[in-house]
Amino acid sequence: MAIFSPGFTGRRNTDDVKLPPGQYLERGFPVLTAGPTQRIRTDQWEFSIVTETGEKKAWNWQGMLDLGPEKIDTDIHCVTSWSKFGTTWKGVSLDKFLDGIETTADYVMATSYGGYTTNLPLAEITGGKAWVAYEFDGKDLHAEHGGPARLLVPALYFWKSAKWVTSLRLMNGDAPGFWEQNGYNMHGDPWREERYWGQ
Repeated sequence: MAIFSPGFTGRRNTDDVKLPPGQYLERGFPVLTAGPTQRIRTDQWEFSIVTETGEKKAWNWQGMLDLGPEKIDTDIHCVTSWSKFGTTWKGVSLDKFLDGIETTADYVMATSYGGYTTNLPLAEITGGKAWVAYEFDGKDLHAEHGGPARLLVPALYFWKSAKWVTSLRLMNGDAPGFWEQNGYNMHGDPWREERYWGQ
């Protein structure tokens, strides 16, 4: 059984100067998933941050909402070559989850329900750059797109915006997650076209 959803190919378009290299403009919202779609009820959902020393802080759904969500307007870019402009989300900044947590870590490993993982530099998810998002286009985020909540890290290719996110583990050193172990770039900047190892 394949671990890929349909759609891991695309067409190239370099006519739009807003597009990162090798990307084309997508009007829809393709569904691309490694493994089966996870379906988690909000009354069962939990998000936690585990420090490099093993300390854990966790939030349930209401606890997340109590942190204060915000609206996010951003473009998103998938490593499979599509970009979608002007997307609108609602979510909670990762800065609010990390507030008060003492760490000397430089990296995090995001883990999802279902076991998916992806690594991120801490600098890419702090300073108003990343969110736990639970609404898209004014509606609850569909499970196929990572609902009830996913990471949203618009500065990087969208595989870094882990669907069905359940935890972040702070790390002193970098380590590969699922796609990174399978040849994807450890960083994933679309403007530098960091798609695969060696790029």
